Amino acid sequence: MEEGDITVERHPFEPFLPAGAKVLMLGSFPPQRKRWCMEFYYPNWLNDFWRICGIVFYGDREHFVIPGEKRFDILKVKDFCERKGIALFDTATEVRRLKDNASDKFLEVVTPTDIPALLERIPECRAVVTTGQKATDVLVGAFGCDEPPVGGCIGVSAAGRTLTFHRMPSTSRAYPLPLERKAEAYRSLFASLGLL
Repeated sequence: MEEGDITVERHPFEPFLPAGAKVLMLGSFPPQRKRWCMEFYYPNWLNDFWRICGIVFYGDREHFVIPGEKRFDILKVKDFCERKGIALFDTATEVRRLKDNASDKFLEVVTPTDIPALLERIPECRAVVTTGQKATDVLVGAFGCDEPPVGGCIGVSAAGRTLTFHRMPSTSRAYPLPLERKAEAYRSLFASLGLL
């Protein structure tokens, strides 16, 4: 599928929806495969999502890193998400990259994710979290709601239930906030959801 010279990319991963998931974490879309260090969500070595989870839950930013390698341990990551009830997907299932980089700024959402259909598959989920501005923009459109402040949340209705919609600081290093401050924001989030 092409429009002009820009190929439409389909999402490379299935939604990760562990049984009993309490929270759905949503990014925008995975970076190009050449930027992956593992075949799972937040695969870019330069994205700090898994370092933040390491700090928050284990007091160790390297907890999910394979020692001596620039890769995250996919088995450790998946086991952690299953035990904590963290579901993962993105707010777009098809995109066009307007530039050859990982920036959301140059990501055109062709097909947004059907969020209510995703939530139907995780009936115990009561919170939806966006990890960046593009994901937040898409979710605001899907829910028809106001945009929560960074680090804040609002109530929304979807899939026949009331949820909290949390907007978190981007875990990309392009977002100008020190890692420790991002970890503090995510610690507050996970504590409020009863996961800590």
